[in-house]
Amino acid sequence: MEYRRTAIIKLDVDQDADASLRETVEQFKHCANTASERCWHGDDGYHVTSKAKAERALYDQLRDETNLTANLVQKGIRRAVEAVKSGVERLKRGERTSQPYFSADSAVYDKRSATFHRDHVSLSTVNGRVECDYILPDDSETPPTKYVSDEDFEFRMAHLQYRDGDWYLHASMRKVEADEESPESESKHRTVLGVDLGVNNVAVASTGRFWSADEFNHWRQEYEKRRASLQQCGSRQAHENIESIGQKEYGRFEIYLHTVANELIEEAVENDCSHIVFEELTHIRENIPEATWQHIWAFRRLYEYVEYKAEEHGIEVVQVDPRNTSKRCSTCGFTHDDNRHQESFECQQCGYENHADYNASKNIGLQYLRRRQNAGDGGAPVDVRLNRGTLNVSGEYVPPATTDGGIERESTRKPYPQRARSSDRAK
Repeated sequence: MEYRRTAIIKLDVDQDADASLRETVEQFKHCANTASERCWHGDDGYHVTSKAKAERALYDQLRDETNLTANLVQKGIRRAVEAVKSGVERLKRGERTSQPYFSADSAVYDKRSATFHRDHVSLSTVNGRVECDYILPDDSETPPTKYVSDEDFEFRMAHLQYRDGDWYLHASMRKVEADEESPESESKHRTVLGVDLGVNNVAVASTGRFWSADEFNHWRQEYEKRRASLQQCGSRQAHENIESIGQKEYGRFEIYLHTVANELIEEAVENDCSHIVFEELTHIRENIPEATWQHIWAFRRLYEYVEYKAEEHGIEVVQVDPRNTSKRCSTCGFTHDDNRHQESFECQQCGYENHADYNASKNIGLQYLRRRQNAGDGGAPVDVRLNRGTLNVSGEYVPPATTDGGIERESTRKPYPQRARSSDRAK
């Protein structure tokens, strides 16, 4: 069992440390507000909600403009990105909002910028490290003393805040019970979500959810036409317009991929999945020869988005060898080139029929199961999550529990026309 607590600790700060902390907080707010301005207005009207993109654009500038450590600069940028993302979500719901502005005297510290002890903390500032003692209640059973004095509670990170003339540390702490790390805990059942990437459907999950690439492909072709037309002109203005088109294309596609990534995470959470499994991307051009450079970029960017978003939900994102996942039957395991014809899959041995991308997504999940089995770690049993029920490592379908004693089966009917809506699900 895992316990998470926030310990609000008052700090004993001397005059010199107080001045250093005040200036540190001011510069931290400068980082956050500068990043908020850039991310809210973005490029050509598109909000920037990528932490990686924001850091690439602002890190060097803010390092020059402040005396903060690298870690605190990054934390300031990321605080702004999270606030902008929340604002974008409100706009999508039709709610009124505006650019985030940070006025509170606070800063974010993790274990690289702070060293947490049981009676004091060492904090990075613009003038080097300062040490501040904790002011705690004498009663060991009263928070925050209860958590700070308990060696089993681990400091994870903290928000430093200044209010009413005093400094406080809002420390996030975690305690893991002993049996969490016992052999029994390793036998907890795990479920994976397999994800296939493609040109007509940018992603297909083993639960049967499709994310169509129609919008992506439409705008890719439109931007290619505009670039080709401008390249024929050859003027300096045409060259500048080509660069502008590239920025618009990048911004539009980032919004699209963030949406797909968020929905993939939701799909994994709704189906209680512990892992999201993608095909290995190193040689993806060889595996999907019809993919353009924009597709290759989109696949890699989608994986990055899912990877960092999944961490917040405790979901692990992994990659597996994609060999034969498009030719192998997810039901009987028979592998043959003739099994797949464009987007249709029909096993030449057992007759299983379905959408080829859906079949591949199940095989990607099964590939991870086989890898764990071959590792011989004797770990927890793992299944691939389907639209109904699961697949085990042998490819055997396990139906969901029913209340009437009936048996559900995954349909072998091919569920889709060539182009599927993102809300469609394989039956």
